[in-house]
Amino acid sequence: MTVRVVVADDHPLFREGLRSLICDSAETELAGVAADGDEAVAVTLEQRPDVVVMDLRMPGLNGVEATRRIVAGLPETAVLVLTMVEEDASIFAAMRAGARGYVLKGAEPETILRSILVVAAGEVIFGSAVAARLTQFFAVGADATVTPFPNLTGRERDILALMATGANNRTIALRIGVTEKTVRNNVSNIFAKLHVADRAAAVARARDAGLGSVPQDRLGR
Repeated sequence: MTVRVVVADDHPLFREGLRSLICDSAETELAGVAADGDEAVAVTLEQRPDVVVMDLRMPGLNGVEATRRIVAGLPETAVLVLTMVEEDASIFAAMRAGARGYVLKGAEPETILRSILVVAAGEVIFGSAVAARLTQFFAVGADATVTPFPNLTGRERDILALMATGANNRTIALRIGVTEKTVRNNVSNIFAKLHVADRAAAVARARDAGLGSVPQDRLGR
């Protein structure tokens, strides 16, 4: 019995490569393709595949939220995240959303194909690079704190957390004691560092990473 697969990725060349990989294998069958998160959910609900190969950064609905909706609607369908993103916050966000595997795009085709078959069988798999990061995380103890988006400054992270609560720039400026212009500049930096195009996408990333409330003693620093 072949494993039916939906591919969700916004890069045409990579999407075509996955299509060929799946079609060329006797163990897998292409059930559909999607170029963004909304399309991924729609195609998956229609085709009811065994596995969805999901990119995280796509226009519109991001891969984490698309994963969450697919798992809620079709819990029997496994989601395998295949992405360039290897930061801890994204890995844990995908796992919380219900993904059964997380593999980086630099993996060999054989590794990607094997990962599809593993999650289709109900198991969980991580690529070697991701597994090493998880091993390091758990090695320091269960009480260790993961700092989401370590490439952001403390102030940028505070502003992002307030954005995730729904606060506008004026409210954020008043809350942390800076000018609106300073907030706008920081928001622009946040967009660039998170590789997102707008506030909604930044807020979605923040909420996926568990931001949305910031300890009182952190704000204003």
